[in-house]
Amino acid sequence: MSYYTIPGIVKRSLPVLFVTSIIGIFSGQILNARIENLISLPSLLVLIPALIKVGGDTGSMLGARLSSAFHLGMGGNIHKNPVVKNSLLGALIVGITACFILSIVVWSVSNLMGIGLEYITFFKICMIAGILELIAVYAITVLIAFASHRFGLDPDDTVIPLIATLGDLIGVAGIFTTLYLIGLI
Repeated sequence: MSYYTIPGIVKRSLPVLFVTSIIGIFSGQILNARIENLISLPSLLVLIPALIKVGGDTGSMLGARLSSAFHLGMGGNIHKNPVVKNSLLGALIVGITACFILSIVVWSVSNLMGIGLEYITFFKICMIAGILELIAVYAITVLIAFASHRFGLDPDDTVIPLIATLGDLIGVAGIFTTLYLIGLI
């Protein structure tokens, strides 16, 4: 019965929080290493915080749904589980829609500030980086959720903090990869 006590939760959460702190520092260092690119394209400063949160937030949403399914006893085979398939599809629809809307909002705000690029450029950045991030984050979410459940850890304590932080790291890497692919850096 010590599983849901304060000392039990703290004992299980501290290693996860330590790992997420290291990943967060690494994400910040990637941004710092590319500061010249960010300064040369100031509209990216409007885009980056919102875009990296799309993957982390929708991945956390997916993780919460999977965690609830495990708590309800629906944690069967990863490949044949309808909860996994439906949750992945729903999260993907939300994520892609958010990326599309984000491209419009960032383009509008950037143009109002006088630092905008063409809309098609924002659309490409948001969709390519967003889809790369969503695929990677969702795959990791499913793996962490099933691994946590299998090894007797509460997925609520592991999935959401790890995925929110990994979403930042993967999102930053996805944005700079996309900028390289479309020739902006």
